[in-house]
Amino acid sequence: MDKVYSEFFPELKFEKFKRIEVVGDIAILKIPRELEPYRFKIGGEVLKCMPSIKTVLRQLSPTSGSYRIKGFEWLAGEHRTVTVHKEHGCIFKVDLSKVYFSPRLLFERLRIAQLTKPGEVIVNMFAGVGCFSIIIAKLKPVSKVYSIDINPDAYKLMVENIKLNKVKCIVKPILGDSKNVIEDTLVNSADRVLMPLPELAYSYLPSAILCLKDSRGWIHYYDFIKAASSENPVDKLSEKVSRILNTFTHDWNIEDSRIVRTIASRTYQIVLDIHIG
Repeated sequence: MDKVYSEFFPELKFEKFKRIEVVGDIAILKIPRELEPYRFKIGGEVLKCMPSIKTVLRQLSPTSGSYRIKGFEWLAGEHRTVTVHKEHGCIFKVDLSKVYFSPRLLFERLRIAQLTKPGEVIVNMFAGVGCFSIIIAKLKPVSKVYSIDINPDAYKLMVENIKLNKVKCIVKPILGDSKNVIEDTLVNSADRVLMPLPELAYSYLPSAILCLKDSRGWIHYYDFIKAASSENPVDKLSEKVSRILNTFTHDWNIEDSRIVRTIASRTYQIVLDIHIG
């Protein structure tokens, strides 16, 4: 896209233009303040230069609220926020104005699916439109995936996506707060627990531990951490998580960890693959 920018907008400093995020046939732009007067022209050129894109949106705000919704402004193409996103042989209907969805977790969704074992019972505490849950069900012969989300719009789309991907016999969609759902019906039920919601992962970790069968199994824990230049962000997050884990058991280990992405200066999203028992 740098060539597009320099060709059509030579007067602008496009090194300040954030990268384009693509969900289905919708392109999402982050436009810095100095480029705002050109935003509709930019949207139009993006539409011309990316034939697969039908709608161009500008992200107005970061995720906010309990449902992690982003604000958008239409720039070009069709006036809509609904699209169908394809990933790892699965299809997902998404409404960007009503649910949280990030194509940047593409690698993580496949990585977790590849780690699951045949016959496992999975609990996805923050399922959204069902991406982690459905990809696991499509790629591995697991026994059951309990797929929980508190957002009614995400739940409705998850139900539709389960049907679209023909995994109704494996993925069970559940509307509700995962902490309450686990305490009511899923204590001592899972071999593996997914926690892909950094904003709530730490406070919900005790519920994830309660969910494991006989206090044994895997927890894939995602969180944000800010680290100084002298600090290792993974070590800092591991130390934070150990405070909760040690109140339940000392028989645990972080088998793997990785920086998923950089959120801001010295702020990271990290995943810890925790084995308990």
